[in-house]
Amino acid sequence: MPPRQLFRTNSSGDSPPRLRRLAAALIAVPGLVPSVSHAQLTGAAAEPQQLDAPWGLRLAPQIEEHPLAPGSAPSTFVLGEHTSGTAERDIAAKGAAEIRRNNSVIKADALHYDEDTDMADAYGNVRIASGGATFAGPEAHLQVESSQGYMPAPKYKFTLRGGSGSAKRVQLVDNERSVFTDGTYTACQCETNPAWYIRGSEFDFDTGRDEGVARNGVLFFQGVPIFASPWLSFPLSGERRSGLLPPLFSMSSTNGFEFSQPYYFNIAPNRDLTLTPRIISKRGVQTQATFRYLEPTFAGSLTGEYLPNDAIKHENRYAIYWRHDQQLGAGFGAYVNYNRVSDNTYPQDLASAGNQFLVGTQIVYQQEAGITYNRGPWSVLAREQHWQSLDEASTPYGREPQLNVKYTKYNVGGFDFGAETDFSRFRITTDDATEGNRFVFNPYVSYWFGGPGYFAVPKVQMHFASYNLTNIGSTAPTGQPKNFTESIPTYSFDTGLIFERSMRLFGRDYIQTLEPRLYYVYTPYRNQIFAPLFDTAESDFGLAEIFTPNTFVGNDRIADANRVTAGLTTRFIDAATGDERARFVLAQQYYFRGQRVALDSSTTASSASHSDLIVGASVKLGAGFASETAFQYNADENQLVRSSVGFGFSPADRKVINVAYRYTRRTATLGDVPINQFLISAEWPITRRLYGVGRFNYDMAGHRIVDGVVGFQYDADCWTLGFGVQRYANGVTSTNRSSSATRVLAQLTLKGLANVDNGLTAAFMAGVAGYSPPPPAEPPLSRFSDYE
Repeated sequence: MPPRQLFRTNSSGDSPPRLRRLAAALIAVPGLVPSVSHAQLTGAAAEPQQLDAPWGLRLAPQIEEHPLAPGSAPSTFVLGEHTSGTAERDIAAKGAAEIRRNNSVIKADALHYDEDTDMADAYGNVRIASGGATFAGPEAHLQVESSQGYMPAPKYKFTLRGGSGSAKRVQLVDNERSVFTDGTYTACQCETNPAWYIRGSEFDFDTGRDEGVARNGVLFFQGVPIFASPWLSFPLSGERRSGLLPPLFSMSSTNGFEFSQPYYFNIAPNRDLTLTPRIISKRGVQTQATFRYLEPTFAGSLTGEYLPNDAIKHENRYAIYWRHDQQLGAGFGAYVNYNRVSDNTYPQDLASAGNQFLVGTQIVYQQEAGITYNRGPWSVLAREQHWQSLDEASTPYGREPQLNVKYTKYNVGGFDFGAETDFSRFRITTDDATEGNRFVFNPYVSYWFGGPGYFAVPKVQMHFASYNLTNIGSTAPTGQPKNFTESIPTYSFDTGLIFERSMRLFGRDYIQTLEPRLYYVYTPYRNQIFAPLFDTAESDFGLAEIFTPNTFVGNDRIADANRVTAGLTTRFIDAATGDERARFVLAQQYYFRGQRVALDSSTTASSASHSDLIVGASVKLGAGFASETAFQYNADENQLVRSSVGFGFSPADRKVINVAYRYTRRTATLGDVPINQFLISAEWPITRRLYGVGRFNYDMAGHRIVDGVVGFQYDADCWTLGFGVQRYANGVTSTNRSSSATRVLAQLTLKGLANVDNGLTAAFMAGVAGYSPPPPAEPPLSRFSDYE
């Protein structure tokens, strides 16, 4: 029999049942078929067409939902090979029976529908599809419109989210919520024997809230129970939901066995909290909490760590990290950056695995708050800055307070000009140190002129400084005044040429450039020995600094100069794509007069006629290969002062090899110990699912491992297992030698249950440049891919 719109008289005929069903379906469902062929036609397309008009193809409209018009009720349709019933009362169907209403479908061998109660009773191979979920079982009883009812022994699947399982019984509460008794749940996409699943006495699923709750839940992995809880919440998709994150197991030489179990609280779409108990066998139980917030005008994060009564140090230990950024409107902003630890050995004892790879053991913690203004040519900063230093010899000065104002204008009749004004009150926690106020005013003006193939930029700048010292330390120069001023001009001229030619190399067309450059700077000598070193140090010497006027960073020293810097750059640019495939640079400074200004009086003036030679090169050879190289060479002594050579190869995702060598000749700054280190890091597949990850940083001068990690990650369809052994720097010994510690890390991630990895993967990512973590679980199919 054909599908019937309910409560009309049933018709009969002698045609075959299935043909009769198909023909009647096209006639009896006028709102279904025409909606496809005439969907959203306007204009000429909606006008009647002549019968003899040529036929053509037209793109079908995009598949999308078409909600009912307001005030209209959905129709109910019943399909079956045999139907019977009473008009406008009830109907029974047998043989491939179906009931359809709106987005709900019930299929069974036989079913009965009662109009008065809207109750459908289905028997034999029952399948229900409603609200993005399917349920299959031997029978079912539910109200079609409200989706309320029950099914014994169901197997279920959330088609839009990928979760599935089975149960003794399911109670359908509405179109989004269902409650299962004595059931299982897994996000693995396999039909049988999932790698992990949760068994519970009751499951409460709400697809609208994207949340599942298991009561008396036990988590099984490869058939072995690994976790149990009387109440367990988890997301039904990859969206952020409250629940457990992957645990982290580790074993270290300083802390013994460690176990961390983060719990994530999805407070709101713009606020969350991660609470992590960290069990440390040699010290006790530490609690870590990170709160993040995001609003239209402000954002930030607050992290706190607390370990009561450390079993080794016998004291309470803590750390606080707070970052807040605020937009005040009209160009104004504000921020807070506050970091503090309880004691000097906290970072080497209790820092995380990833942080120690990234920055080593942190010894200086910044504590500052400020107000900023940025609009047009103006930039203003007012701040209060303090420092907590774990090494008294490395304590920097704080600015208590600082007001910095910058004004910059570009291309005003060809001129660039501006000025920087800064007032700072410098204080330090070290005893017997010079402190005081400093006012700085640095104006400048430059003019750019040039054209295709050349440029020239003359520039004049001044440095005015006024000091008012409130305390003079015992290490200050003899006769140190409390009040004095400085006035130092600087003149520079920067010019260069750009030549280019077309060439063919290795079967490809390239554009090669040749770019000679000269940079002259003149700064007269001024005795600055009485200026304290509040914020000043010697700058690095490399390609980024060789074309700058001052060899110091900060405002307490302005180097005298009468020198010219000569540089030559050549680049190879792919003519088809514009990609720079190679660059080679040579640069050297030539002195007309030796530099006399130094950081302190113990440094003698330089009498060299030229600087070391700087050589740099970067090459991209395609297929994922790249190289960066830099050398600093002293021709007078025929010595290599500094070098760094790096190669990277990454032909595909999760395939990367990095090799680097770094050398710096011994100096007094380095304690007469050279830097001579070799580094190799890699991530590479061993099998289709097993990946090896490693980093090895070896000190060839000290014959020791500076830091390293070696491990693997096994990436299955719905879980990953990682293991690693990490060696990291964690401080300096009493003899000024770097000390190291070792830890073992292990982490299991169940995809679809907790997709955030902040333990072992963080250590791998910090140690291996270009590392890619295992991908998340495959997204479920769309609702149209599993259409009933």
